[in-house]
Amino acid sequence: MKNLLITTILIGVLTIVSTEQAMAQFEEPVIEKVTEDQKAAFMQRFSDVKWTGQGFNYNSLDRMPAIEIRAKLQDAFGEPTQTVEDIIKKDGRLRDGKSIQFEYWFVIDGEIPMMILDLDGPFEDGLVWVGASRYIDLMPQVKRTLTKLVGDAQPKEYVDYFFSPERDQWFKVAYSGGKYTKEEIKQPDHIKL
Repeated sequence: MKNLLITTILIGVLTIVSTEQAMAQFEEPVIEKVTEDQKAAFMQRFSDVKWTGQGFNYNSLDRMPAIEIRAKLQDAFGEPTQTVEDIIKKDGRLRDGKSIQFEYWFVIDGEIPMMILDLDGPFEDGLVWVGASRYIDLMPQVKRTLTKLVGDAQPKEYVDYFFSPERDQWFKVAYSGGKYTKEEIKQPDHIKL
């Protein structure tokens, strides 16, 4: 009788724990954008993370032009965490191989690092999504939540700059007055290489 009671209690506890874990999978994640002031702490805290793009299932946001996603991100999260200007200011040069227009960095549920960025400025659809590989199973829900937030946002005006190494050309990229533009320009005076 005593063994039956202990077994019943253990089954009850295991059922409660597994139910809570299953329900957690359906809760919307808490998404916090990393600000300019938080970049150094983010980099230090997550310096040993193994980044992956796996787990971010293809969805409607991946078919939207990056120039339009950027305007919606501006409404949903404000200024990017980092732009090409920030990288040049910090490093004194462009990154080797690829240049970015913008990056948004996030901490999900207070512990999971994630970034979304463009890799070809305003010329492609979708963005690149990367997160910590050990949380790969949570990434589909994170992307669904972010897609909803961005999808519900209204385009907000912005101006960015982008350097295309393939074209050896600077661009001024903007959303203003209801129009998206990508204009070939000379290197902006305020960006010192």
